[in-house]
Amino acid sequence: MCGIAGLFHLGTPKPVDPARVGRMCDAIAHRGPDGSGVWTEHGVGLGHRRLSIIDLEGSPQPMLSADGRAVLVFNGEIYNFRELRRELEKKGASFRTDGDSETILAAWQAWGPDCLSRLHGMFAFAIYDLSERTLFLARDRLGVKPLFLAELSDGSLAFASELKGLLAHPLLRREVDVRAVEDYLTWGYVPDHRSILKGVTKLPAGHFLLLKSGQGMTSPTKWWDVSFEERSKAKTEDLSAELLFHLREAVTSRMVADVPLGAFLSGGVDSSSVVALMSEASNRPVSTCSIGFDVEGLDETSHARKVSQLFATDHRERIVDPDDFGLVDRIAAMFDEPFADASALPTLRVCELARENVTVALSGDGADEALAGYRRQVFHYREEQFRSVVPGRVREGLFGSLGRVWPKADWAPRPLRAKSTLLSLARDGCEGYAAALAVTTPQQRKAFYTDDFAKSLDGYRGEQPLVDCMRSAPARTGLDRAQYADLKFWLPGDILTKVDRTSMSVGLEAREPLLDHRLVEFCAKVPERARIRGSQGKWLLKNTMERYLPDDILYRQKQGFVTPISEWFRGPLAAQAKALADNSLAVRMGWLERDNIRTLTQNHLSGRSDNGRILWQLTMLDRALENLKIAA
Repeated sequence: MCGIAGLFHLGTPKPVDPARVGRMCDAIAHRGPDGSGVWTEHGVGLGHRRLSIIDLEGSPQPMLSADGRAVLVFNGEIYNFRELRRELEKKGASFRTDGDSETILAAWQAWGPDCLSRLHGMFAFAIYDLSERTLFLARDRLGVKPLFLAELSDGSLAFASELKGLLAHPLLRREVDVRAVEDYLTWGYVPDHRSILKGVTKLPAGHFLLLKSGQGMTSPTKWWDVSFEERSKAKTEDLSAELLFHLREAVTSRMVADVPLGAFLSGGVDSSSVVALMSEASNRPVSTCSIGFDVEGLDETSHARKVSQLFATDHRERIVDPDDFGLVDRIAAMFDEPFADASALPTLRVCELARENVTVALSGDGADEALAGYRRQVFHYREEQFRSVVPGRVREGLFGSLGRVWPKADWAPRPLRAKSTLLSLARDGCEGYAAALAVTTPQQRKAFYTDDFAKSLDGYRGEQPLVDCMRSAPARTGLDRAQYADLKFWLPGDILTKVDRTSMSVGLEAREPLLDHRLVEFCAKVPERARIRGSQGKWLLKNTMERYLPDDILYRQKQGFVTPISEWFRGPLAAQAKALADNSLAVRMGWLERDNIRTLTQNHLSGRSDNGRILWQLTMLDRALENLKIAA
């Protein structure tokens, strides 16, 4: 795991200053505290920051191929590199190191862009071919590792693992994309199809760029996708056996490291499954860690402790203050773009705890997306069954009318929020799921915006890209489309961004075995009856893991990290909430209506409504704009 950065002149090659590439790398030094390097040639410069995981003394980067014709900078891990090395050696390749970096170079030289389909792992890398004068940029299938891009005014393309790497270049424009603000206020993060700054993009997951000097910029090429169009006809016991095979393969392949390795353990189904399979494959106790809160209803440490005792892990836990609002500024600086998933705060704390003992930690992320584990997916599945038998005109006329007059009940669990359910049933499935996933409604956002800002959006609506993603999905059913959108939109934009930034900020490599692409491809073929059964999502995983885990771990209600942001804004952060209407950059720049933000805050402070989530979004937007040095 590392950080990469570089420059490539798209037109006429010009000299590249090594010091400039070095400064871009220095901006992301936290990603690679163990070493650094810069390589330049006329028209190109590549830089690297290293976190040593495999082949600790060898594999320095930037790395030249054995024949000196190609050079690589690479962030990530290739889990099947030893098998690939043996295959490449049979084709005549020779290796000077024992790591995975040189394997990527040899694979590129043997197969070109087709090498990507042979790589099993998480990665973002750049290869410059000196003989062809081409730059090859690639990102892993599901977007575990990030890569930011920007075309600069001198005709060069800049790239970096984080936006702050690009910000270190003096030619990067710091102009906010107003549609990214709409996206952010819709979802609580800036999705991968956009960046907060105009002119900055993110290489999409499962895509590559192949650029040739003198030929300008091209569009990314998709090299991988997941399809929900096929269905397995296997019996349940056979599906379970195949799932277990893929789980074991995914976990054991990610246990290869030359540094201490462990796992996050929350006591939920996913992390407990990973720990169970790690313990099965290991000849020594697995190192696990969890954090808890000294608040009833928020703490999961008893469940984690139970799993730890079951598998005799070397377990560490720490109780942290739920009022951890002192991390706000640190989190804002960590993400560069505005990011309002408040679970980033406890995620950072568990990464800090893990890093005290290990350098690599396996996580349980990905199973909810791949096997329908979110409650919203279960609700959507039931709603789609209803939509399939009631015509759209009837639903819109009856449920739409009822939903518009029904009182709001945001405080209630979703099944009891009749307004949300009625309005969702009135829509088609794609619009309904987008509304369920969004953290604000178009009506709420319209109330925030000034007339000038609303006009600048030119009719753009933040929900539309997700709706389009669902409608074009290679899928059979509404549940398929929802899971596809979660894998392609929510997962890289929110979950993987959160884990990457928090873990790398402390020099910890987080690995996601439940996002092994072969496992994800298998899950996409699982029949709906094995994904959701009754009120249980992720049914096949739970059924399969019954041989390892007790029912009170497998079938308890999903919890996750909870952060009491609503209470913060009525307590220690109340003054900051009040200041938003007058002092926030978004208000001073003429984007948000001052009086409406003031009313929003007053209603929250008085208890008339719970606006904590929105106030958190506005706070993190303001912090991000300040860090980006956006002038009012």
